[in-house]
Amino acid sequence: MDDVELHRIGVNRLGNILVPNESYGEVMESFMMPILEELYEEKKEWGGRELIEEFGKRLGEDSILYWAYKNKIPIYVPGITDGSFGAQLWSFREMHPDFRVDLLRDEHELADIIFDAKKTGALMLGGGISKHHTIWWNQFRDGLDYAVYITTAVEWDGSLSGARVREAVSWGKVKEDAKYITVEGDVTVLLPLLMASVLEKL
Repeated sequence: MDDVELHRIGVNRLGNILVPNESYGEVMESFMMPILEELYEEKKEWGGRELIEEFGKRLGEDSILYWAYKNKIPIYVPGITDGSFGAQLWSFREMHPDFRVDLLRDEHELADIIFDAKKTGALMLGGGISKHHTIWWNQFRDGLDYAVYITTAVEWDGSLSGARVREAVSWGKVKEDAKYITVEGDVTVLLPLLMASVLEKL
């Protein structure tokens, strides 16, 4: 596709997914600002997980955040200030200087989860900061016991997204005797196959 032309007509491209401007920033702003005002009236400082939970509470059944909220499953987003969600948090803070997002509160909760766990396992889909956050915290408990990593990133460029699970063993982020595997492929194809196999075995 011609990315210059897409830019000129107000369409953003995520690989093979097209996102018109009116389906992104504007929608996020109109949805988020009233909720942030409501939350701001309740208290001025929030942890990232708390914010995600509050947004999940207000979304419909077609949202993973809603189901996580309903089933009391915490979601941690280490890069919560990135992208359109983060831009709305910033914009709200500009209008309300005493509004705070306490990123280290999430780190404290994650540390408690890791240190209290008898064993830990991770299913990592794609790379970047979320993958690193998962393996990083586990090094403080001598590494993950189990790890499955699905990626299309290449190993030879030195990126974290391309790093195979075995590399995390050298850092103590995965135990030497852990059960782990890196699967090279498209997560949108492989994850449904993996889940179908698990459900069949259950």
